[in-house]
This record gives sequence, C-alpha cells and structure tokens, in this order.
Amino acid sequence: MPANLPPQYFEVERRLKTARTAQEKIAICEELLAIIPKHKGTEKLQAQFKSKIAKLRQESERKPAGAKHGLIGRVEKSGAGQVAVIGPPNGGKSSIIRALTGHEVEVADYPYTTRTAAPFMMPFENIQVQLIDTPPIASDFMENRLPEIIKTADTVLVAVDLGDPEAASSLEGVLAALKEKRIELVLQSRTIPPEKCPFLKHALLVGTKLDAEGAASVLDEIKVLFAGRFGMTAISTASGEGVEALRKAVFDLLKIVRVYSKAPGKKADLTSPFALKSGSTVMDMARAVHKDFALNLNFARIWNRGDHIEGLRVQRDHVLADEDVVELHL
Repeated sequence: MPANLPPQYFEVERRLKTARTAQEKIAICEELLAIIPKHKGTEKLQAQFKSKIAKLRQESERKPAGAKHGLIGRVEKSGAGQVAVIGPPNGGKSSIIRALTGHEVEVADYPYTTRTAAPFMMPFENIQVQLIDTPPIASDFMENRLPEIIKTADTVLVAVDLGDPEAASSLEGVLAALKEKRIELVLQSRTIPPEKCPFLKHALLVGTKLDAEGAASVLDEIKVLFAGRFGMTAISTASGEGVEALRKAVFDLLKIVRVYSKAPGKKADLTSPFALKSGSTVMDMARAVHKDFALNLNFARIWNRGDHIEGLRVQRDHVLADEDVVELHL
C-alpha cells in the first residue's frame, strides 16, 4: 500500500539530514511522525521513526566515555559539504574557523593549541558548510588518524601564517607529510576521477595575518613558489579583510549547486535548498527528494532568475544550474 506522503514531509525530512545534535534529530523525528498519515501503508515508516527516537534518547542520556588518546577517525558529515582546515603549527586554522563561523574556537599564540578534530558550521547565504578544525601538521609529525579525516572531507583549506618569514618552509613540510600518506592537494580546476577522490583533494591556500609586518613579501614568495599548484587567498581576522571573499571561495571550492523544490501551483521555498554536486541532473534532484519521485518521475519544469528561464519543461537528464527552481512532475 502506498504511503502517499505529503510534500511537507519531504521538506522536514531534509532538515533531518543536516541536524547535528541528538536533541535536534529527536525534535525533527517527532515532527515527521506528526506529519505522516496514519494508515496501514505507513505503519513501517512510523515504527522506524519511533525506533530512531528511542535510540537517539538513549544516546543523549548516555554518560560520555572517558577521554581517549588521539583523534577520531571520521567526523560525521553535516550541511552542504565538509571542508578540512589544515596547516602547520600556529598557522591560523582556528582563527579562520572563528572568523567564518562566529563560534569561539580555542586560539593561542603557541603551537599545538588544537589537539582534536572539531566540526563547526559556516553560513553562506542560505546554506551551511561544515568546517573541521584539525591538529597541526609538521614535516616530522602528524596525528595518526588525521589522514583519514582529510581523505573523507570534500575539500581542504590550508592555513599559512603570513607573519612568519618561514611560512613557505612550513607549508612545504605540511605537503611532504601528506605525501607520505599518499595524499596530494591539487588545483580547484583539476578533474579528479572518483577512484582517486580519497587521495587527491581540491585545496585552497589561505594566508592569515595579512595585516602583519612583512606579510606582503611573504605572500608574494608563496605565490611564486606554489604558482600553478594551488589557488590562494589572504585574510586578516583582526580587521575582517578578505573574510567574506574567503566564504565565497569555500562555496566555489565545493563545486555544488543549490536547487530548490517547488510543488505545482505553489511558491518555491528559497530558504532551504538541496545541495547537489555540480553536474547533477533532474533525476539526481528527484533522488534527493525521495526515492519514489525518482521511480515515477516523468519530467520537470525549471525556473532560473539568472538565466531568465521561466517554467521551461525539461527531461530527466537535464543538468541543473545553481539556484534552479525545480518542479517535479510524476
């Protein structure tokens, strides 16, 4: 028997995919239970959510285990993409994250302040991007589980302190340590085959302390030494210079498009887009909404303000652009 779930269900279900805390997930699951029609066709779905709520409550009530040495090997992904922020000791990683997210991050003027990986959410227009603050990397030391976090992340930011005359040397040490783990950072424009994704990562160099004495000459040196290997931007977390440009650069680095769903005869919700990989099609969008939509999709209509497209009928293999509004027809 079909479930016949209302459009509101799928809108709320999307929020569940980006929820971070157990309490937030419980609240969304309870909201979904209230929306689900109560009939025989939805009994299994109702049972799944009730079981999920019970499990989440157990997890939230469980006392935290004692501290463990070393890093967790994986940080659960959340938001529109996951970006690992890496760099040498005192390179400015935590300062970058604080500037981009507004969250307080432990920052100090001595090396190895950050000892464990920690996730933070960066707002960009109407989406959230997950940034992972990581322990520092030196030519002779890297936390043994950090490579797995980098390989799992979608992209990488590399922080380098422009106030340090030895910044270029420190950066070479980071790259050498990564190479020992078979991880290579590459230009954003380079195409990475799917099988190489864990070991080849699009990366952006971020120079910090742009306002420091001598920063301009250090920046020029790095640009010359690493020309053609990475894109680079620079910021001052003290003055805020370059921070908003970096936020946009992070979005571009992820290579995603924001797509909005629209029910026939209704306005699109422009506050909660689907984040899809660049090159995704209408069929990919249908799968993201719900598997039933993908199975029964006939065609779609597209609106895009930038290209002045209004309700154009397209087929399932149509490639979507950023900020397309998609109306799925079954």
